[in-house]
Amino acid sequence: MSSYRDACVAQVTIEAEWLSRTLSTLVRKHQVPGAQLAVHVNGETRTAQAGELRYGGGQPVNPATAFPIGSVTKAFTATLAMLLVADDDLELDAEVTEHLPELGAPLTLRQLLSHTSGLASGPDSAVAATMSLRRYVSEHCRTPELVLPAGAGFSYSNLGYAVVGRLIEEVTGMSWWEAIESILLRPLGVKPSFVVAPNPLTSANVASGHAVNTSRGRTRPVVQSLALGEAPAGALAISAADLLRFGLLQLDPETTGLPELLPAELAAEMRRIQPGADPIGLADGWGLGFGVWREGVREWVGHDGNADGTDAHLRVNADTGQVIAFTSNGNTGIGLWAELVAELAGAGIEVGSYRLEVPGQRATVPPEIFGSYRNGDTEYTVTPAEDATLRLAIDGEIVARLTPHEGLMFAQQDWESGQLVHPGRFLRDPVTGVLDRIQVSGRLARREVGSGRC
Repeated sequence: MSSYRDACVAQVTIEAEWLSRTLSTLVRKHQVPGAQLAVHVNGETRTAQAGELRYGGGQPVNPATAFPIGSVTKAFTATLAMLLVADDDLELDAEVTEHLPELGAPLTLRQLLSHTSGLASGPDSAVAATMSLRRYVSEHCRTPELVLPAGAGFSYSNLGYAVVGRLIEEVTGMSWWEAIESILLRPLGVKPSFVVAPNPLTSANVASGHAVNTSRGRTRPVVQSLALGEAPAGALAISAADLLRFGLLQLDPETTGLPELLPAELAAEMRRIQPGADPIGLADGWGLGFGVWREGVREWVGHDGNADGTDAHLRVNADTGQVIAFTSNGNTGIGLWAELVAELAGAGIEVGSYRLEVPGQRATVPPEIFGSYRNGDTEYTVTPAEDATLRLAIDGEIVARLTPHEGLMFAQQDWESGQLVHPGRFLRDPVTGVLDRIQVSGRLARREVGSGRC
């Protein structure tokens, strides 16, 4: 009798020519300077690349070009932590203060990896620009201001992953950069670049990020602004082929030919949705380092990453043995990815991804929505805009237009590029009924006292 996996993948064939043509067409359509795509189906990997490393520079993207992958780095940091769990150096449900006594909250590794620690997203990169990872964690976690009680719910946190990075350093005696390369990437045959490191090495084969304004027809390179202390949350730069190779760790090593670095039971635990992890607008659930998306009976895990002017995505279906990796060097890459997901579906691969739509009809917003909300040092301000939409500003800079829908949900459109990005929602206190929170791009922010029209 055929297995579920055999039934799912037997009919899927991806031709290299189709893959290359599709990627090139979408790169031109979305005005992305350059991109890579890697697809693993039926035990075979196909890759494609298009465009150039830097807009107008004339240097073409090649299969080994490294792209900053932003928050997809978190999946690597989480996997490294799980390798230490496998070696009994760390425990998922023990308080990490055993190793980091300076941490001013009783948090567990499981909570940190699933974004249920309650920690704020973290300080602005400019604020932390001169801080080492040790100082970053020490100064911002000694008396942390939690946006939620630990374990009570989901709030996406770069700071939480900085804590995991420090935990890795304390346990291994290596820096995070040394540990991620020697324990995880070198055994995989992956040589990374980093957008920030204590002793940075420059490479001519790393793609620049770009700000693309499609309405004005303007494309300009941008500089990566990540701080040292944020490295475990977003510092990696690798090719789509290497990103796919990392994704293969979630599959049976007998089918991939890779070393069995991660025990199967721990890989499965990473893919399991954790209690309280409801990442509205990002995924259908969250595991340990991975978002979880459900497409009918299929379940995909992975991560999305947006650095300064770059966009990257990883998806893994452990049941069908399919892996998709995409990298790009333009902020419009998120729109390219959404259309690419549709193209792959037409080819028989129903890739799990967040849905840009929100349920129901457009709705009239209650006046109490307007005002300021805070996540750590970051202020989110919601004000009225034209056509019954809303403006979202972060620390005073308008970043998105919000279109309100039923159930206090909203669609979110990037202010500069016009691209639809993660939807979100407003929330009421379950006891008092007061509208007191906003969840945007997975981050939960609470209304500031005296703000709004409550």
